[in-house]
Amino acid sequence: MNLESMYQEIILDHYKNPHGRGLRDPFDGESFQVNPTCGDEVTLRVRLDEGTVADISYEGQGCSISQASTSVLTDLVVGHTVDEALTTMDAFVELMQGRGKVEPDEEVLEDGIAFAGVAKYPARVKCALLGWMAFKDALGRSGAPAPSTVDAGQATATNPAATNGVEAR
Repeated sequence: MNLESMYQEIILDHYKNPHGRGLRDPFDGESFQVNPTCGDEVTLRVRLDEGTVADISYEGQGCSISQASTSVLTDLVVGHTVDEALTTMDAFVELMQGRGKVEPDEEVLEDGIAFAGVAKYPARVKCALLGWMAFKDALGRSGAPAPSTVDAGQATATNPAATNGVEAR
């Protein structure tokens, strides 16, 4: 089995057997995000406990990439401090915005490296980042310190409640 086939298998496994799926209470922050390009959507909740990401739960619909990426997100950040989670997010965003030229750090991204090939297809990058942008927004809504290093500029999904054309609830 070649590396690309293995990555496709990881994405398909997370899509068919999503981790963290199903909205749970209690939560500290919630975000609803829509990818205006394809209609993928996710509602994500985050619960914090003394600076640690204690739980992430989500509901969504969309392509295998958006849903699998959100599943991988839960595996990568639950149980880690907010700072560690944001460092992981930085690494994933960098991978996705690298257009296939960024070498992923397997120690940091684990199953997230399976999305390395997605970065070569700009139309799919927003799919892969949808859950991550919801996570960033939910963290902000939870009262956690604002992320200082993540630049979601090109990656932001539409959140219908915002005033600048990006909507959030």
